[in-house]
Amino acid sequence: MTQPLSHQLADFIERATWSDIPAHVRHEAHRALVNYFAVSLAGCTDPDVAKAVALFSRFNAGGDAHVIGREDVLDMLNAASLNAMSANVFDYDDTHIPTILHPTAPVAAALFALAETRVISGEELLLAFVLGVEVECRIAMAISPEHYRRGWHITSTCGVFGSAAAVGKVLGLDARQLVWAFGNASAQASGLVETLGSAAKSIGVGNAARNGLLSALLAQDGFAGPDHPLEGERGFLNVFGEQPRLGEISAGLGERWALLANTYKPYPCGVVLNPVIQACLELSRDRNWALEDIQRIELTGHPLLRQRTDRPDIEFGRQSQVSAQHAVAVSLARGRAGLAEFSDEAVSDQRLRALYGQLQFVDDAEYSVESAQVRIVLHSGSVLSRTIDVSLGSLEAPLSDQFLEDKLRDLATYGRSGCEPQPLIDALWTLAHATDAGALMRLASL
Repeated sequence: MTQPLSHQLADFIERATWSDIPAHVRHEAHRALVNYFAVSLAGCTDPDVAKAVALFSRFNAGGDAHVIGREDVLDMLNAASLNAMSANVFDYDDTHIPTILHPTAPVAAALFALAETRVISGEELLLAFVLGVEVECRIAMAISPEHYRRGWHITSTCGVFGSAAAVGKVLGLDARQLVWAFGNASAQASGLVETLGSAAKSIGVGNAARNGLLSALLAQDGFAGPDHPLEGERGFLNVFGEQPRLGEISAGLGERWALLANTYKPYPCGVVLNPVIQACLELSRDRNWALEDIQRIELTGHPLLRQRTDRPDIEFGRQSQVSAQHAVAVSLARGRAGLAEFSDEAVSDQRLRALYGQLQFVDDAEYSVESAQVRIVLHSGSVLSRTIDVSLGSLEAPLSDQFLEDKLRDLATYGRSGCEPQPLIDALWTLAHATDAGALMRLASL
């Protein structure tokens, strides 16, 4: 008889070896980690992250694991949570395009925290990372897009399974224990879309890392979960999904890899805004018109664009990362779209806010989430238009390795951590040959 789904997935994780991972998937794992440390270094000094560090330190259970970009050394559960929060706080982390899940933060944060408590080779960590991403993305595929549409923050809800699977692989859990780890994770899966635009969103991502790590550690000690945590009548898929497609989890295991559908952001905002910003930046170059000349701005894109980013009444920089009104205004006005353009200062700029009300959405399901058109109508009657069919950072126009390296350097400077970027970059590209993956964390902290 065919094994239950949870057991199929657990068997796959238990049996997978580094030699099973194709070379191009291995390389993508390195790219994902370069991007992870880049965005973590940007977020490490964010005021909300600093508040969380101060609070978590009051409940610190040891000094095993470093917080990226900081002097703090905490127990591995708290460190995993904080590092995942840092990576996600600016919405600059990677995106699995089919599901809009941010896969690396929950898995990498848990693995590197664990790697500071025991010697784990770079090859072991990378294998576990690939498998963790595979698990969370496949689970997400089975319930997307209904899951997100119902208001669940998919990185938080599914990321906990990826973290549990990855840590379970490093711990050497057998298939039965891995199923227990999934059950433990299912009891802790949570996160709401309503939190987007606030610091609370990153709590869910931090919990995904922490609770996945905890789930695997509990399973290692014989803490048993249900037999069918994913596919059970009241298991995760049936409760959190509408009509879960179980084949998305089981089909092509070991043949089709989720990391190959992963992308990296050139701008610190929701991924659906990438083509919008790119169009606006192109329109702003060498412009011979003033912002006051604009009568209205028409934004055409997939309906998901309006659903996720129609936010004209924002007050803070955090909210601007998911606001089309702000992204369009600041990109047109400043000709840039870095972290400074999505800050509290930028949101308080009245010249930008004057443009918010001029934006009109046009839904067109023929557009992909990686495409958009920006059309500017001037008071003179002139019309300026730019269409982006494939945005920078998409699967069809991926960021280069050099771009990711430069992103790490730029964000290390922005985060003001004092971390030296080049040794960290070199260690990330050669991680597969490292005998102690945890040593990399010392390069990323103070």
